[in-house]
Parts: sequence; C-alpha cells; structure tokens
Amino acid sequence: MESDGRILVPVGPDAGRWRTFGGERTLVVAARTVTSLVRVLEVVPEIVHDDPRVTVVFAYDPTSAFNDGVLDLLRASGCRTLPWSQLADISPDLLVSASENITVPPGDYPVLVLPHGVGFQKLVPDSAGTGTRLSGLVPEELLTARRAWLAVSHPDQAAQLAAAHPGTAGRTVLVGDPCLDRLRASARWRERYRAALGLLPGQRLVLVSSTWGAESLIGTRPELPAELLAQLPADEFRVALVLHPNVWSAHGSWQVRTVQRTALEAGLIAVDPTDGWQQALVASDAVIGDHGSVTLYGAAIGRPVLLGAFGSEAVPGTAGYALRTTAPWVAADRPLGGQVEAALSGHRPDRFAAIAAGAFAEPDAALSRLRELVYELLDLLPQKPVPSRGPRAYPLPPPATARARSFLVRTEVVRDAAGDVDVRVRRFPAGAAEESAEGDSAFWHLACDIDEPDTRLVESASVVCVTTGFHSPEAAGEGVGRLLADWPGARIAAFPQEDGCLVGLRDGRTVHVTALDRTPLDAGTAAAAVYASLRAGLPLHGTTLTLWHGPRRRRLALRAPDPSRDQSAVRRARTAAARGLPPSS
Repeated sequence: MESDGRILVPVGPDAGRWRTFGGERTLVVAARTVTSLVRVLEVVPEIVHDDPRVTVVFAYDPTSAFNDGVLDLLRASGCRTLPWSQLADISPDLLVSASENITVPPGDYPVLVLPHGVGFQKLVPDSAGTGTRLSGLVPEELLTARRAWLAVSHPDQAAQLAAAHPGTAGRTVLVGDPCLDRLRASARWRERYRAALGLLPGQRLVLVSSTWGAESLIGTRPELPAELLAQLPADEFRVALVLHPNVWSAHGSWQVRTVQRTALEAGLIAVDPTDGWQQALVASDAVIGDHGSVTLYGAAIGRPVLLGAFGSEAVPGTAGYALRTTAPWVAADRPLGGQVEAALSGHRPDRFAAIAAGAFAEPDAALSRLRELVYELLDLLPQKPVPSRGPRAYPLPPPATARARSFLVRTEVVRDAAGDVDVRVRRFPAGAAEESAEGDSAFWHLACDIDEPDTRLVESASVVCVTTGFHSPEAAGEGVGRLLADWPGARIAAFPQEDGCLVGLRDGRTVHVTALDRTPLDAGTAAAAVYASLRAGLPLHGTTLTLWHGPRRRRLALRAPDPSRDQSAVRRARTAAARGLPPSS
C-alpha cells in the first residue's frame, strides 16, 4: 500500500460486502515508528489470538521523524493498513499504540498506550516545540478527554506520571512487562540462540547496546565496536551491536553500515532493528550499554553490565537511572579486554536485582493482564474456553554470517622439560587490530582467507588459506600450488581436506595436519600450527603438539603427506602455474 491508500475492507461503511470474518469489534493499532510497531506486533497477537470476533487493522501515522521503515515492516508482517486520515471515518472500539505521541481524531473510543521500552526514563525532543518532553506521556487532549489508559510495569511509574502530569492519575494500569517475561522464558533457548548467531563452544558474546541521540553510546563512541574487536581475541569473543531502531530509521542502514564498516569486516554481528535483539541479549555474556532500555533488560536478566555512555536526558530517580552509579564504566584509558574480563569474572547474577525490582513488577503476568484489559476496553467477553498461554520463547534469529577473513595471528610456543609442545594461538581481525612486538617464543603473522576483498591484506599475508569446504587430496595439492603461485608474497598456503589440512611452504615442503580426535580442522588453525613450528625450529614431520585456540584445546599431528597422492598434485600445480596453464594441465 501507499501511505495515503484508503482501504475498503475489513473496515469501512461497505466492508461487510467483502470480508470473510464478521468481526464484532474493531481494534486499531497505531503504526508510527518502527520501535513502537515492533512492540505492538509482539504483544497484540498474544492477546487476540484465535478470536475472529476482533478485527485488527493498522493505521499508519507518517508524522514521526522516525517513520522510515514502518511501511516496510507493515508489508513484511502482512498487516492490513489504512492511512491515518481514514481513522476519522471509521468507528473503532479500541486504539492500541506503543507510541504516545499520536494525534487521535475526536471520538469516544479508548486509547491504550503501551510502553515501547522500560517505563518513562528519558526526556526526548518535543515534536510540537523546541523543548523536551517525558517519553511515554500522552498528549493533553487524550488526558483531558479521559480516553487514555497507560500500561505500566511498576507501581512507581504511576506515581512518576502523576507527579509529571496530574491528568494521568487514575489512568494507569499495572500490567508488568511482557518483553521481560519473554526474555526470562527464552533462557532455556540460550544455547540455540548462540549457535544461530555463529558462536562456537566456549566463545563469549559481548553485546554493545545503544539508544539513539547525540548522547547515546553510538553517538559518543561510534568506534567502540571496532575497538572491542581489535582487542578481544576472535576465537574467544564475538561482538554484537544492537542499535535503537531510531538510529537506523534516522540515518538509514547504508549510513549505519558505512560508519561501522571496519567493525563489520572484522566480524561484528549487526542485529536487525526489527528482529533479534532479544535473542542476542539472552545469548550474551556481557552487555556494554548506555541509558537505553536494552541495557536495563540485560541487568534484569543477570548479565554483567558496563556503561559506555549515559546521556543527560535520562530521568533521575528512575530505576534505569540507578545504573549510572551502580554499573562500572568503560574507561577510555585502559585496555578493553581487561575490563571485559574483569566484568565477567567479578560479576554476581543478582548484582542488579534491586534495580530490576524497581523497574518490573508482576513477573510472568503481563500478557494475561493485558488480555483482560483489552477485552474489558473492547467491552467483549473473552472466548470460552480461553487457551492457557504463558510467555513464549523468542524464535531462533536468522543465522548470522558475519566473519572476519583476515587475522593478525599471535602464536606462542611453550616446551616443557619432557619435550611436550604447547602452541597458544590468539587471532585478531587484521582490519582493526595491530600487532605488538615478538619475543623468543612468540610470533606474529598475517593470515588471509582467499575471500578477503582487501587485496592489500592478501598481498601482504604470510599465510593464505581456503577456509570453507573439504577437498580431495588431489584437489588440495593442486590448490596449495595455485595459492602459492597466485600470491608470491605468501610463505604458507593451507587447504582443508576431509581428514585434516594440507599445508604447503614456499620452499616446496608440504605438511599434512590432522586432529587426533578426528574432528574437522580449519585451514587457519593448521597453518598457525605449521607457522609456529617453523619459527620455533620444530620438525614439521613427525611432531605432535597441543594447540590452544581460544577456549579450545586440541592435539594435532604434523606429518609428511602421502607422496602418492599429495606431492604429485603439488608438483603438477606448480608446473602448470609456471607455464600459465590451468591446474589440471
């Protein structure tokens, strides 16, 4: 639909001729911003499910500065949508909105306003003037007409609203917080969310959360995601970024991704603004945030919280404001890795329990309370029997495909008195990180996947790898030769095989690397083992070592390849490359 396209069905004077469901009551959902629409789309289906007596339509209000993306989300969700101007021509029985800043046509139907975050904790620009207003407070006209009902998640919020505007007295309804209820219900799916986001066993997820505005975390420290990725070893940590939908709406996804380009190329998981932040929060191990609601939700479900910013628009005396002095802050003059590790190791899950208790009441009851309220406002008895439904876990998020393709790799070789060898590997995204000094047993090298689009990196790499798919021994041998021919600056090339990896050196030697537990081995890991052994003067054939790769410990064997299948392929590939022929020649 277009923003001004009037609809004839399922509402309107002649709609009965066209509709299938009769509909005894009409519920209109205000669609003004992506943020508010997402919250209503999450709640309303859980309230009126299985009830064809309630006709639900959406009214698009284009007046917000953050209206970009609303129509796209309505279309994607299959919502029957009418323009805001048509609202005056129909007679709804109830209007539900998670955006308080709406101009509702005159009428006698009630307006239920749901919070689109946690409570009323922020001052926002007033679109009607140059000042600010309390986020969540409805227009004077609705309060004067006694049409508005405001859902709150804690009794203190009713008192706060009454102090801000006496007209809200008696117009608030305590329902709890349906989002927090679902976050808690989703805890049992934590490992499934982590797998969908691409985390490996033992990796920890740092979630960076930012509200919108100049004083937000992303507004004051846009470089923080890239700095985290540069300092946190990639095999031990992943980093996800959750931005308030208003950031995406105001600036566009192109601008957001351009500002975060280095971080995205380093493997940043950029969470979709319409779907996925809840799953990422449940999957997280720590949250770095600001005065936005996601930070408070993280504290409420027991995550360690660090503050990267806290804007002056936060309202003193609210539960969220208490994080300002309770949660530790990210220090700009200290390494980020140490601060994250300290937050993880020193955290108690109940650290923010008192703050959560001041923001959320009536746990696990929000949907049932909202259902009772909606049917009361519709003047309609719920269908009998009413299916019993508790808070539902969030569905699995779309698979995350973000990954870095080039790494600065630090290898450290440790030999004990018995002759056992440990190789400790730490990788950092090459586009964001910088290497430090080497030592007698600690070495650095640049390893690049052949999919790396930055040709400067690949041409400078000591190691080039193919990191996806398995290959036959013959194909791997030819591939190693071709890689060394195509990238003359590389010292080592690595190809995955079904039973390990084939690693070739510039001087003609080849090494077959396998994991003793017979699990698949990626080419980057195999190449790191060979590179470290080469620099430390270890034999490349007949060596068994223990490789520590992030949280994983694996026993690897380095041996000579089977000459009948590997070496001949390498020789053929090198000869073909020298003659400018295809590898199979």
